[in-house]
Amino acid sequence: MGDKGIAYKFSAKVYHYSSSSEMAGWTLVSLPKELSEEIRKGFKSLEEGWGRMKVTAGIGRSEWQTAIWFDTKQNTYLLPLKAAIRKKEKIINDMNVEVIIWLKV
Repeated sequence: MGDKGIAYKFSAKVYHYSSSSEMAGWTLVSLPKELSEEIRKGFKSLEEGWGRMKVTAGIGRSEWQTAIWFDTKQNTYLLPLKAAIRKKEKIINDMNVEVIIWLKV
């Protein structure tokens, strides 16, 4: 477990979500539904408003403080990927990435 919290590892495809233009919006990965179900079942009490849960995330050699958000339409948590992380790790849309998140419990 370590001092970062409980770790969860998964692979996911990067995608862009926007309700309008391609320039606006978010670059995200969706947590696997089974993993989201496990996290929500065990740690829903850690959620803040709008299904937000603080986590530390890691991809490649990068780690950052962020949050996952529960999306009721997809029934899964979403992890937004910061532009600085995408640039540093050379992440582009439709790329599969290995992700680790730590929940501080």
